[in-house]
Amino acid sequence: MTESRGSAGPNGGTNTRRTPGTPCWVSLMVHSLTATEEFYGALFGWEFRPGPQQLGPYVRALLDGREVAGIGRLPADRPLSVAWTPYLASNDVNRTAETVRLCGGTVAVGPLDAADAGRMAIASDPSGAVFGIWQGGAHGGAAVTGVPGTLVWNELVTFDTASVVKFYATVFGYTQEPVVSAGLDHVTLHIDGRPVAGVHGMGNGLPRERGPHWRTYFAVADTDATLHQVVGLGGQVLKPAHDSAHGRVATVADPEGARFSVIQSPR
Repeated sequence: MTESRGSAGPNGGTNTRRTPGTPCWVSLMVHSLTATEEFYGALFGWEFRPGPQQLGPYVRALLDGREVAGIGRLPADRPLSVAWTPYLASNDVNRTAETVRLCGGTVAVGPLDAADAGRMAIASDPSGAVFGIWQGGAHGGAAVTGVPGTLVWNELVTFDTASVVKFYATVFGYTQEPVVSAGLDHVTLHIDGRPVAGVHGMGNGLPRERGPHWRTYFAVADTDATLHQVVGLGGQVLKPAHDSAHGRVATVADPEGARFSVIQSPR
C-alpha cells in the first residue's frame, strides 16, 4: 500500500494530472475547524493554509509544505455527518456527474467551480456511500501520498461488492480483481493495471447506523504509538491494532467522530 515520499503512490502520487477514477484527494467537513486543525496537526504534523471558500471556511493541510488533505467547516444549519470523503479524478466533472445519475447514483452538490483550483461535485453511489468528483485545475490533488501523515488507501465498505462495483466500473472505467479467500467478499479496483482502491462487502455485518461508506487510510510510522496519540488528543480507538498482509492497521475516530484507519508498512 505504501510508497516512498515523492513517488507515485497508490492514490496518484505527485502527478498533477490524474487518470480518471484515481483517488486524488480526501476532505473532511467538521463543526469546529480550529479544534480539528489542532488534532490533526498534532497527530500527523500537518500545517494549514486557506483554500477555496465556495462551501464555507476551508483549509488545506500541508505536510512539509506539500498539500495532502482538506478540512472545511460544516454549515451550522445542516445536520450532515462528519466523515472523510475521497475525491475521484475526472476529466469532465459535468459528464461524470451525469453518468452517476444515469447509473442510479445521486449528485448532492455541484458540479461547481472551486475558484481556479478545479471543478467538483459530491455524489453518492446507489447504496448511499458518499464520494467526491474532482476535475483538477490549478490544484491537481494531493502532492504526496503513501508516507507517514498522508493518504495511502481508500476502501469502500458496503453490503456486497457485485452491484456497486458495476456502478463504479461504468462511471470511472475501473477493472476489478477479486480477492480469492473463502468467505471474503473483497474486490480491488484497478486503473491502468494498478490498484487504486478496495471494495469490501460485509453483508449483514455492516453496521446499520453507518451504512455503506468510504474509509480513508493514512500511513503512519508506528501504529501503536499513533493510537496512544489519538486517545491523548481526545479521539477514540474503534478497532485495535492488528497485523495484516499490508501492515499493522487500526481504526480510530477523531474528537468529532470522523472515522479513519492508520497503517504502518510491514517492517
